[in-house]
Amino acid sequence: MSLQIPTRGKNGTSTAATKAVILVGGPSRGTRFRPLSLDVPKPLFDVAGHAIIWHCLQAVAKVPGIREVILVGYYDETVFRDFIKDSAKELPQIRIQYLREYQALGTAGGLYHFRDAILKGRPERFFVLNADVCCSFPLNEMLKLFEEKDAEAVILGTRVSSDAATNFGCIVSDAHTKRVLHYVEKPESHISNLINCGVYLFATDCIFPSIRSAIKRRSDRPRMISYPSSENLDSSFFAQRDEDGEKNEVLRLEQDILSDLADSKQFYVHETKDFWRQIKTAGSAVPANALYLQKAFQSQSEELAAPSANILPPVFIHPTAEVDPTAKLGPNVSIGPRAIIGPGVRIRESIILEDSEIKHDACVLYSIIGWHSRVGAWARVEGTPTPVGSHTTSIVKNGVKVQSITILGKECGVGDEVRVQNCVCLPYKELKRDVANEVIM
Repeated sequence: MSLQIPTRGKNGTSTAATKAVILVGGPSRGTRFRPLSLDVPKPLFDVAGHAIIWHCLQAVAKVPGIREVILVGYYDETVFRDFIKDSAKELPQIRIQYLREYQALGTAGGLYHFRDAILKGRPERFFVLNADVCCSFPLNEMLKLFEEKDAEAVILGTRVSSDAATNFGCIVSDAHTKRVLHYVEKPESHISNLINCGVYLFATDCIFPSIRSAIKRRSDRPRMISYPSSENLDSSFFAQRDEDGEKNEVLRLEQDILSDLADSKQFYVHETKDFWRQIKTAGSAVPANALYLQKAFQSQSEELAAPSANILPPVFIHPTAEVDPTAKLGPNVSIGPRAIIGPGVRIRESIILEDSEIKHDACVLYSIIGWHSRVGAWARVEGTPTPVGSHTTSIVKNGVKVQSITILGKECGVGDEVRVQNCVCLPYKELKRDVANEVIM
């Protein structure tokens, strides 16, 4: 029997093999997610009752024909072992594997390093998702555009306010054809308010040659390497000799590949009108939690607690948690495993992590309560709400930038009648007096 190799037909064939790659980063990246990443890798942090990466995986599972998902990062292999085992039971039709980079290779460097694994089985195209993105992942719509246009690449884009746009990769596109005309990562001046969502669909016969020519350009033309700022540590690595003997530096899709792809005629953008957020800082888990809960509520998910006088939807309560019927929860609240919520407690816009306890008549607003933490009776732990459209969770108080979401790390204690406002508290701290706008170390 001869082997059928999928060819790229003009009409686009849905039968073509498709894979997905989820970029999970590594331990050096999680600094902005502290203090939460001190105890759990960011992709495995629970938002709306599930690990951040679970939401990506669920979206991938809804694309017909995807049989394989590859997680790429530089965490130790043991980190994702249990998650992969549980996901394999939940999604038996999909093979999930984790490939570990020997060092941080960058978003494009990681893809190129593992190209043999990605190309195995000759897929015609593959999705690339950044794990720290919260959105509805309209992958089927991206695939439809990809096939209609016989594209080499499709990027997911969304509109943000003009002043926020320069913090992201900006896309200039033809409104009629959806073709990407120009791409600039974090431009210094305003060029467009259509930004890169960190979700891509690439034709295998296009992306790897593009990365290869970027590597070749670099080795032909030595250039000064600037020191990465803390923002860009995300995806940087330093040159090793590749197996072909070529000098191979940190390669990032955003900075090194996408602007060149825009010069080709077959690079398109699918603009989502749905929600989108980056989960960069620990505080950004709270708006992401709200967005995923609202999505679950709209799709009438049976995981959510039934609305009642004391449950203002959407609210997720883990089956093992104990919530007193007089406690009032919601909207946008997630209660983790074995958490204990006492009588008369009020919680809104917050994440309560496993094994924590909120004593009677305490109030928790715009906050994350860490694993095994305790909030005393009549205590008040609160952050400051930020505008819905805002892409930051920091605010300025008395001329100083502070985190608007209050975060208690693992095993923190807040005394009875103590008020904590706009604070980030590292693990194992006892708060016995009122504090505001501080990092408690």
